[in-house]
Amino acid sequence: MFVKMCGMTRREDIEKAVELSVDAVGFIFADSPRQVTLEKVVELTRDIPVAKVGVFVNTELDIVADIRRRCKLDIIQLHGNESPSYCRELGGDILKAVRMQNYDSLNELERHSDVFAFLLDTFVKGQAGGTGKQINRELLDEIDDFSNIILAGGLGAENITEIIQRYQLFGVDINSKIETSPGVKDHQKMTAVMRNIKQVEVE
Repeated sequence: MFVKMCGMTRREDIEKAVELSVDAVGFIFADSPRQVTLEKVVELTRDIPVAKVGVFVNTELDIVADIRRRCKLDIIQLHGNESPSYCRELGGDILKAVRMQNYDSLNELERHSDVFAFLLDTFVKGQAGGTGKQINRELLDEIDDFSNIILAGGLGAENITEIIQRYQLFGVDINSKIETSPGVKDHQKMTAVMRNIKQVEVE
């Protein structure tokens, strides 16, 4: 299972994530309590052996491309209203976030058929992500194939086992439930959620 821990702002948290064998760490370039700068990400990610994901919301394509190049980002996560043509022009590995508001949100999975994977997050008006709220299960139950879907939204040690057992997910994205405050990770919570993920994988 692909595991991403997002909203990184501190080197010690990244090093803990690496120690726990996550697959990717995420950096938010959009307006957020966890927002980081290009220069900060270059500093934080020197010589880290996991995938680096940059999170953007309705950012001009050339700016995203420039940050990707300068930060050596492996994956771009688009959390806004970016079109399929935007994604194609940007190229590379793209996670297209879909905020699951209602059944119409499922149409986005068909519109963006050529992205690397989808990241499903909870819809909260006025917030692009990082809400800590779980997605309505009725919407998730309408999806037949989770092989290219990463689930986000209020995932932590207390619920990750049940989620993984219920849906055959490609991956999970963990953020607010492993924090003491926005951008500051709790290493005990990080350890607990990874322990539960690994336990399900070997069952």
